[in-house]
Amino acid sequence: MKQVLPRSVRELSEVLATLPGIGPKTANRLTFYLLSRPQDELKKFADGFERLKSNLVQCSDCFLISETDPCLICADKERDRHALAVVEEPLDVIALEKAKFNGIYHVLGGQISPINNVGPDDLTIDALLERLRIGEVKEVILATDPSLEGEATAMYIDEQIRERLKSGDLTKLTITRLARGLPVGGDLEYADELTLTRALEGRRSYS
Repeated sequence: MKQVLPRSVRELSEVLATLPGIGPKTANRLTFYLLSRPQDELKKFADGFERLKSNLVQCSDCFLISETDPCLICADKERDRHALAVVEEPLDVIALEKAKFNGIYHVLGGQISPINNVGPDDLTIDALLERLRIGEVKEVILATDPSLEGEATAMYIDEQIRERLKSGDLTKLTITRLARGLPVGGDLEYADELTLTRALEGRRSYS
């Protein structure tokens, strides 16, 4: 079939179509929307993409993306360092911050998913266990997504912590899970603030 669109338009549409939730039709609409914008506005987009990762680092404590190491949350001495929320992605931190959680975090970098070839060694679980060993955490809040993969990830972490508690490698601490106010199969980042607040308030011992 003869190509009627210029190469630059096709190439941008193909790039946009690789983004999550963006199909070919939506990519085409976005491309033509950008074509309608002034050149200086397009330059702002280009500059934003170019600078996106240039000034960012990964916090060596919690693995959150930040401009400093440690990140602002880990460096904040007003945070409750006895409560640590284990989350899958940085967006989950934003969600819990909106729910006014005042503890600290540990970002796993995903969830255990054999179908996607993601195992425990691909996540920051070992770093979490080491952090618990040398830190002052008294409660680990398993705040993974309420999906099958999220539950499997939470169960694996729970087992690893309990093994180390039995062996004496870790001192006594409590393991909790976000309450079932969160919908099964949903993503933590899309939950509303009230649901997250109630889930935090109603967390229970993980068993």
